Amino acid sequence: MIFYFQDTVRKIDALKSLRPNSKYTLRGDVLEWDNSNDETKPSDTEITNEVTRLQAEYDALEYQRKRKAEYPTVEELVVALYDTGDKADIETKRAAVKAKYPKPA
Repeated sequence: MIFYFQDTVRKIDALKSLRPNSKYTLRGDVLEWDNSNDETKPSDTEITNEVTRLQAEYDALEYQRKRKAEYPTVEELVVALYDTGDKADIETKRAAVKAKYPKPA
């Protein structure tokens, strides 16, 4: 899993995705490709397309990130396993979060 800086996919993220085993230096927006690489240097179009693809993939999972922030904690879940009264409450909380942040169609 890649963690994006401020929820934005950057050129470096696209490069890591396209050529995970390659060596390069990125100075600002200038890509310096190491000649020892077996893989070819990705074109600017490839990089731009990968940034777009990764950003769309990241954005599509926003509902998961929002759900995770509001789901019951692990501690609450453990307590619910030992107290059947709490288990129903936990299931109700989870259902409410799922309804609040539905999975996109």
